[in-house]
Amino acid sequence: MSAPGGERAAGRGLRLSLVARVCAGVLAVLYLGAAGADFLAPYPYDALDADHPFHPPTPIHLRDAAGRLRGPFVYATDTGRLSGGRLEYRPRPAGRCPVRLLVRGEPYRWLGCVPSRLHLFGAEPPGRVYLLGTDQFGRDQFSRLVFGARVSLSVGLVGVLISFLLGMLVGGAAGYFGGWVDTLAMRSTEVIMSVPALYLILALRAVFPITLPSPQVYLLTVVILACVYWASLARVVRGMVLSLRTREYVLAARAVGAGPLRILARHVLPNTFSFLVVAATVSVPGYILGEVALSYLGVGIQEPYASWGNMLRQAQNVSYLQSYPWVLAPGVAIFVAVMAFNFLGDGLRDALDPRRVAEARR
Repeated sequence: MSAPGGERAAGRGLRLSLVARVCAGVLAVLYLGAAGADFLAPYPYDALDADHPFHPPTPIHLRDAAGRLRGPFVYATDTGRLSGGRLEYRPRPAGRCPVRLLVRGEPYRWLGCVPSRLHLFGAEPPGRVYLLGTDQFGRDQFSRLVFGARVSLSVGLVGVLISFLLGMLVGGAAGYFGGWVDTLAMRSTEVIMSVPALYLILALRAVFPITLPSPQVYLLTVVILACVYWASLARVVRGMVLSLRTREYVLAARAVGAGPLRILARHVLPNTFSFLVVAATVSVPGYILGEVALSYLGVGIQEPYASWGNMLRQAQNVSYLQSYPWVLAPGVAIFVAVMAFNFLGDGLRDALDPRRVAEARR
């Protein structure tokens, strides 16, 4: 069981890692943005602007054409016209629309509970603020990106929680009890691990109707990913429990009459927590990419709901990608989130390294 000194040493090791701190900050911003998507997004994720499909990112100006300081504003644009195989938009010189903070816009319920109309920013009509442009239906990419973060990022956390509970319980029971329990558990994990993860995910998804509503698809995606990724964790936990069950404190607990479940819960499994923290951190990207793969292939979150995977489906069209490169914005978000989790996991692994903890105690 980790000693308080070891925990303080781990904390010092993490604080010394600049990369880990930066990545933790990036992830905090992403998750806070996802939680406050209703407030951050200037428009609903399904709001259509039929006159402005594939509108480029809107520049925010501080000075007018004469060079006078006017404060932040955008120009209203005319309906798009096809030119050279792509849509182009001309600003209206007289269509200057101020951009303001804390504006009242479309009503929403924050996290489904608190009613509000307050948004972080917005432009006075007829101006529109498209920070990351629009998609083929004229929907604001930035708004869909922050709403999509709720799905893609929360899948990782909820999926890790479920699979790690399964892996810890199955691996702990297999390692501690041995015998037929160990044989049954390990053969099950070998069957699951013998099938490539993506094919197993697609096979499990194919069992259910393609027409399920997106909220049910979300829950189904979490369960499928958890069922796929728990097996490798269970094997590692089993190996750790095999070495821990012969420790002196475990033998002492048996001698005083403690039951197997109490020994597992109080003395064995808590000693695997340092590994589980690191493993959970580096496993989240797999869940994010699993949801992205399902939605990208059209069997995950369905339109008009937003997820990073179904937003990225626009990039399947090469002509869209060449003419409107901002459709890759969700791909950039996926890359940033995955790399941040990986680097944070590396920082945690260094911080919890027993050799570094031992050096810090001296």
